[in-house]
Amino acid sequence: MRRAAILLFATLAFLAPATAGAWTGSPSALCRRLGTSDRLQQLPPSLVAKATALFGLSAMPEEQIRRSTFFRCAGGYVLLCNVGANLPCGKANTSRHLAAADRWCAAHPGSDFIPMYMTGHDTVYRWRCTADRATTVGRPWRVDRRGFIARFWKRAD
Repeated sequence: MRRAAILLFATLAFLAPATAGAWTGSPSALCRRLGTSDRLQQLPPSLVAKATALFGLSAMPEEQIRRSTFFRCAGGYVLLCNVGANLPCGKANTSRHLAAADRWCAAHPGSDFIPMYMTGHDTVYRWRCTADRATTVGRPWRVDRRGFIARFWKRAD
């Protein structure tokens, strides 16, 4: 069990955006002042209950919610994102060519999928191999005007 917890926290640390910073004031006041900011902020205690409700995190300890949830400002509003195994909060990768995915396909021609450790968790596409080349499958996730995967971000206010 301890190993599983360590793996979970290591995964969350990997998916956590490098731009995250700490904010100690009112997120609503900050967002009204800034309007829009792509800088991800760590979740303050005042938003834990909202994050718990928005993302169904009632079984998660408060400290873990604070470590795995971020906020940013968009149009004066507070948006929240909770990272998970495959849920990145940072900006999305919309590239249709991934060298690492091509390397996977060269070694696994015709594979029906390419693991996310090769494509990156921030890609908006699902990937497969067509012969020895990486190709996208289906429709990509929608990206908002600021470049984030829209479905992972929810308005807090």
